[in-house]
Amino acid sequence: MSIQTDTPLVILPGRLAICRLPADEPFPDWSRSGELLALVRTPDELSVVCEERLVPPEIKAERGWRAFQVQGPLDFSLVGILASIAAPLAEAGISIFALSTFETDYILVKQSSLDRAVQALNQVGFLVLNYVRLSA
Repeated sequence: MSIQTDTPLVILPGRLAICRLPADEPFPDWSRSGELLALVRTPDELSVVCEERLVPPEIKAERGWRAFQVQGPLDFSLVGILASIAAPLAEAGISIFALSTFETDYILVKQSSLDRAVQALNQVGFLVLNYVRLSA
């Protein structure tokens, strides 16, 4: 079973940040009130993805990301979901940051690449919802 390009992608409102904290840092309270939160701890770091507005200025972070949500829930037997989205974005020269949950996937692109990302995804048949063109 593979994903169909007619699976809608929804652009989430708001901008996100990808933060890097020391590996032994506790999960930050400042990140917890937003709509989307991902915490990943490894022996080398604690990565936090959260709403940009919540991140204190002194935190090391890549700001200005937007998220596409794959409309789920997705069955675990589906294959190639991220590849089918990442490939046209890579061909368009757009970097991504990917997140997966139990039910779906999220693909983050920089705000400055959002218009080009939507265009690249539309060209291969993806329906993108909640899109408001950023530039003329």
